[in-house]
Amino acid sequence: MLLSQLKYLTALAKERHFARAAQACHVSQPALSTAIRRLEAEFRVPIVRRSNRFIGFTHEGERIVAWAQRVLAEHDTLVENVRSLREGLSGRLRIGAIPTTLSSISLITRAFCELHPLVTLSVVSMTSQEIERALVDYQIDVGLTYVDNEPLENVRRQSVYRERYALLTDERGLLNGRDTLTWAEAAEVPLCLLSPDMQNRRIVDRAFRRAGVEAVPRVETNSVSALCSYVHETRWSAVMPHAWLALHAVPEGMRAIPLVEPEVSKEIGLVVADRDPEPVLARALMDTVAGADLQARLDLYHPSGPQPSEPAEARPVPGSAL
Repeated sequence: MLLSQLKYLTALAKERHFARAAQACHVSQPALSTAIRRLEAEFRVPIVRRSNRFIGFTHEGERIVAWAQRVLAEHDTLVENVRSLREGLSGRLRIGAIPTTLSSISLITRAFCELHPLVTLSVVSMTSQEIERALVDYQIDVGLTYVDNEPLENVRRQSVYRERYALLTDERGLLNGRDTLTWAEAAEVPLCLLSPDMQNRRIVDRAFRRAGVEAVPRVETNSVSALCSYVHETRWSAVMPHAWLALHAVPEGMRAIPLVEPEVSKEIGLVVADRDPEPVLARALMDTVAGADLQARLDLYHPSGPQPSEPAEARPVPGSAL
């Protein structure tokens, strides 16, 4: 059995298509199919359910795929460890990040990149649920997501900052002159919100319910940038995470009004799968973030400034930081 055979198998598990898997591995489709058939012969069980196309894995195949993913991940970790002892950290760090954190990802990783110039980053936008699955399947090394909201299982975490919320709206609209806005008042204006598959949207919906109202958005999208464009073009309003303002500031013609009653903030953190050995690059990123005060930097851009104290709902989960 060769590592290349395991790579072909995991590529097929990711692509769910023989031709695309072969293309991802830079081999011909017959070569990939032959390698997988050799694995089947070696294990003496069928791995792939076949017809005229790929239709899935057998029960035994699913277990072999999981095993192959683990073997390849441990091989990569071993190579990274040995290389780091000889020449410092290098390689590619794969990060899955929820959309509301993408504006701050460069700030979060900047010190890491300066310390480890031989490391390259791959950053992919994912929902929080996709991040959990990708960690389990070894598709990413580390996730950037909420760590104190919906349950996270079998992960190790490092807190990064608390996300706070403001209403991005037209500066010439009816809300001009307001210093703060309650969630109940925000529900009365035409809104653009993230789509329900986003955890941010579920946080926002819960804030509206705590205020005794239900918000019915005019537009739903999975793109934070699209929210901003609707505010710009339609004079509608959008609930925005304050970290977004750290990169973009408040666009011309708009203003950001802090949302109050209730006060809401949620913890954003880095997560890795709870298993050993840990990915070397992921651990290095988490250690770098642990020594940085990113909260103070991001709070400079919140329209109400630093948050003086945390509401009861927003207190970190015990043991949430390493």
